Parts: sequence; structure tokens; C-alpha cells
Amino acid sequence: MESEGFYEADWPGQRVGENRPMSITPFQVLACPLDGAPLYCQGTSWRCAAGHSFDIASQGYTHLLPVQKKRSLDPGDSKEMVAARRRFLNAGNYQPIAAAVSRAVLADLPPAASCLDAGCGEGYYMRQLAAATPEQQSLAMLGLDISKWAVLSAAKQDKRPNWVVGSNANLPVLPGTLDRLLCMFGFPVYSEFARVLKAGGRLLQVDAGPDHLRELREIIYPALKPERPADQQMPAGFTSLGSESVRFPLDLCGQEQIADLLAMTPHLYRASAEGRARAAALTALSVTVDVRLACFVRNAAD
Repeated sequence: MESEGFYEADWPGQRVGENRPMSITPFQVLACPLDGAPLYCQGTSWRCAAGHSFDIASQGYTHLLPVQKKRSLDPGDSKEMVAARRRFLNAGNYQPIAAAVSRAVLADLPPAASCLDAGCGEGYYMRQLAAATPEQQSLAMLGLDISKWAVLSAAKQDKRPNWVVGSNANLPVLPGTLDRLLCMFGFPVYSEFARVLKAGGRLLQVDAGPDHLRELREIIYPALKPERPADQQMPAGFTSLGSESVRFPLDLCGQEQIADLLAMTPHLYRASAEGRARAAALTALSVTVDVRLACFVRNAAD
């Protein structure tokens, strides 16, 4: 079991002396991934009326991705990719992104609300949101990822949210039950997002901008492909509330940080062996972080 980040405290993941909000709770309005019926927590498992049962692992997460709905034996990020992302994000390298997302989530949030991170990875953005949530705000949290290694890492670092292995294509959440939904560098399934959000609920989506990690891409690829125009089509069931750009320089020191950044991106597999070798030879690298944070509101039902 990974131990970094744990300190003696009132709950796992809290550092001594940290003033973490006490109002973070696990989101529990789950749906059976097999028949869509409500799930009820009974001891160490979740069950639906039809008798489908899903055990809660000792680490505190639940596997809600049925084998018949998997496209591979071990889908999503590997254990090594998750570990690289954990090191890189916990070092604070993307903290400005997390701060912008937390502000957007908390804006106009009802006093008692719920939030899903669809594609939560190892839970960094959920932990940052929890830390930014005021004490008077009640927020029920759910983190979901298709990678069991990501969800396992997230559950080890913070026990307060509910963590599940699942797919954005079939969210194990009852309809119209969420106030906020995050999609961070992920794979949006807008029909599912619209189904689980309440009318007036908000989708916060973060995607790479045209200059994101340009300096790294210039090293690992022979030439950069022309940027494709951004998709301006409005997702069905949503109205745009606007977007903002989060852009800042990032200086990486040491081969490990550079390797971790490459390992947590799709570029690790897209680059040639020669490109990866050029990146591995670097001992320092300055890159541009350039992302777009878009906010959409769920329309009221017709």
C-alpha cells in the first residue's frame, strides 16, 4: 500500500493541522449498472431489488463495471500511469487548473449539493474541490473511473467521497440527481451527463488548448499536426454558460517529473521510440499549460 500523503489525523489523507471541511460526504444515489434500479448499501455491498450485488472493496471503492460491458480485460489507465499522475499532480503542477475548476463548481451551488467527477483518475481534482469547499456547504461527492487502478489510488487517499469503477457510457447514477458534473481531460458522453444532472445542474468540462504542452510535443514528434477547429456544436440538452482559458508556464526539473508528465498523457503511446528517447534524455523542460474550461447548464425537461 502506498503511504505517501498519509499523516496521523482525524480521517485518512488529512494532514495534521489542516482545516479541511467536515461537510464532504459520499454520494449514495447509485443505480444498478445491470438494470438501472436503485442500489441500496447493505453492510459491505450494494444491492438492487432484483438481487444484483456489488461488493465494497476493503479499500473503500465499489466495482460497478460489469464484465459484459468491458472492452478489455483491464480498461483505462495502467497502474504505472496512475502512479505517474499521482506524483505529478500531488506536486502541485496543475494546481491553477484545480483552483479554476473548484471556483466554477462552487459558484451558485445550492447549500446541499452533489458532484460527480466522471473520469476522476486518482482523485486529485476531487480532493482539491473538497479542500476548497466552505464548511457551511454540504457536498456529496462521487468519483468514477473505468480504471480500477485509478479508483484504488483515489480511495486510498481520501475516504470521504464515494469511489466507483464504472463507465461514462453507462453511469451507475439515478436520473436527475446531480448538481455538478466534472469531465477533466476525459471522454464526455453528453446523453449520460444530461440524464444524471438535475435541471439547472452544471457540467464543467476541461480540455487541452492548442498550445497545451507544445514544447514537449515539439520534442517527441517530428512535426506537429495542424490544430483542428474546436467543436462548436452545443451538446443536446445543455446551454453554454461560457468558457475560460487557464494558461501558465510550468518548469519541470529532473528526469522523473518529465517522465511522469509524458506517462500521464496519450503522447506516451502516440510518440515513436525515438521521440520517447529524446524526452527521456531531458533533465529540465519548460512547457506551456493551456486548457479550456467550459461550463454548460442542463436545460429543463421539455
